[in-house]
Amino acid sequence: MTLAVRYTAARTLDTALVDNPPPGPGEVVLAPAYVGICGTDLHIFHGDMDARVSAPAVLGHEMSGRVVAVGPDVEEWRPGDAVTVMPLSWDATCPACLDGHQHLCHHLDFIGIDSPGAMRQRWTVDASVLVRLPDSLPLDRAALVEPTAVAVHDVGRAAVREGERVVVVGGGPVGILIAVVARDAGADVCVVEPSVHRRRLVEELGFITLDPGADDVPGLIWRWTGGSGADIAFEVSGAAAGVGTAVDVLAVRGRLCLVAIHARPREVDLHRFFWRELTLVGARLYDRSDFERAVCLVARGVVPADRLITRVVPLVEAPAAFEALEAGSDVKVLLDCAGEAKESFV
Repeated sequence: MTLAVRYTAARTLDTALVDNPPPGPGEVVLAPAYVGICGTDLHIFHGDMDARVSAPAVLGHEMSGRVVAVGPDVEEWRPGDAVTVMPLSWDATCPACLDGHQHLCHHLDFIGIDSPGAMRQRWTVDASVLVRLPDSLPLDRAALVEPTAVAVHDVGRAAVREGERVVVVGGGPVGILIAVVARDAGADVCVVEPSVHRRRLVEELGFITLDPGADDVPGLIWRWTGGSGADIAFEVSGAAAGVGTAVDVLAVRGRLCLVAIHARPREVDLHRFFWRELTLVGARLYDRSDFERAVCLVARGVVPADRLITRVVPLVEAPAAFEALEAGSDVKVLLDCAGEAKESFV
């Protein structure tokens, strides 16, 4: 048995002992060190994903930790190895998998949503999902590898090139990471975000920001780009107004990369797509190369982990951590599964 955080009903979490089987063939047991809480976890917490998530459900997919035991036939891993998990399991038989797009599997199991996740003290997983971490990388910072992999995939899908002008609509954790990864690729980046608190953080990281509630965003982007418009816009806000802004700022033959999950249909100015020959590209999840690139970016310090991780709390305080994160004052909250957290809500 191991202590775990479980989603039991809308806005209800508990900590309870759950079964954790010994490792079978091809499996390992992990000791999660830190697990991040993300926007998807908040959607689950709100009850918005009850049609997909079977309660009680152990959450968590942004993690870092160490191997503590290996099962039969596992030769690549040893107890003590520092790892993160690429939380995807696919069937390898559907058309997407056969075309090499396993992360878009028609029957994808997103671990931590569709199956039990990492918010626990011990976790048995298939060794195939492990991604090695450098020993020099602190495990709290390594918990940002998964969301960084999302940003790496997004920037790759948009084919960001050196010298391009990029607008990120939405300055939450993923939006900030997209801005950081795009800048590392050589782009000039502007972030559109209504929250004063988030804009201040983004500006401290060296980016231009605009307030969609007060600024003429298309007009200012027009001036910023010398009258051409942005080469790329990332829609990360998940809001109808964000879609409009992302389309309005694009230059001729600009690319719109859709990152946010929109739960309902949105109106899109298709005439502008026709008139400017715009391109819309979707970006979902990541593959192993994205994860490996993310490990390098976090280890190199390109990702400002010390600024993005705003709170670390014990595993048993997960309910309060979820409440604090949805209040909007924190950027990234980590759960300390090993009980070493210095901060507390108590």
